[in-house]
Amino acid sequence: MRFVRYLHSGVESYGVLSDDEIINLQTLADLPETTLPSTIEEFIGIGEEGVQTVEQLMLDSTKTEKGKATLNIGDATFLAPVSSPPKIICLGLNYRDHAEEAGADIPDEPIIFMKPRTAIVGPDEPIIRPTFVKELDYEAELAIIIGKKGKNIPVSEAEKYVFGYTAFNDISAREIQFKDRQWTRGKSFDTFAPIGPCITTADQIGNPSNLNICTRVNGELRQDSSTKNMVFDVYEVIYHISRVMTLEPCDIIATGTPAGVAVFMKPTPKFLSPGDLVEVEIENIGTLRNKVTEGL
Repeated sequence: MRFVRYLHSGVESYGVLSDDEIINLQTLADLPETTLPSTIEEFIGIGEEGVQTVEQLMLDSTKTEKGKATLNIGDATFLAPVSSPPKIICLGLNYRDHAEEAGADIPDEPIIFMKPRTAIVGPDEPIIRPTFVKELDYEAELAIIIGKKGKNIPVSEAEKYVFGYTAFNDISAREIQFKDRQWTRGKSFDTFAPIGPCITTADQIGNPSNLNICTRVNGELRQDSSTKNMVFDVYEVIYHISRVMTLEPCDIIATGTPAGVAVFMKPTPKFLSPGDLVEVEIENIGTLRNKVTEGL
């Protein structure tokens, strides 16, 4: 299933995305008197049990009941699927093709950094480029949404801790990133973490180590790769990170970006400018779209 968080008539809800429709789970649960959490974050926190409840709810509900709980996606405003994660953990140089274009060695352990949750924006929300930032860049990334608390998680058990996956854009101010020689400031501005449009559950994503991932800017294909080019796959990532810090429900892990970022384009980098439309598309998830605007 694909879960979305959205606004409809000024009210925040969450539901199941099906083609061009959303099934409001709270409305559907009220009909057969099934209890579901009031927020998607709480829903993620109950993990597989919640997903199984929804699956059974969908099976048990009549066509009429589903109709009462269904709205067209054109009548909803999609929000970031998770708005206040405990942590946003990111990886650097986790694609072989990206390390090659950067002229960097393949890391023997994951390179980890953090982004603040205040950087999160949802689909169709603007990426705001501060006036003093001139080298604004995109990074398409597969993001893991953690479903349950864990520490020192073996690779063989890591799949059990994944609620699902979504698309993530690790926006970066390159001149600040390279000036600082570490990545926090250049990647932490408000709006520098677009995420969405949905969370595809772990049992529906297919093979997370073989998903197409791409970026388009104003329709021009910039990144075109596959998660099979990751240095550390999603389960190895969970293992390594959980050795350092306890993972919690709704944690977001952005697993790195493939080749094709603006800063390494030859002969001239193609940085983002106000008015540009950035689209990050990941197989079995969908397309995350955001426009760049000028800020202060």
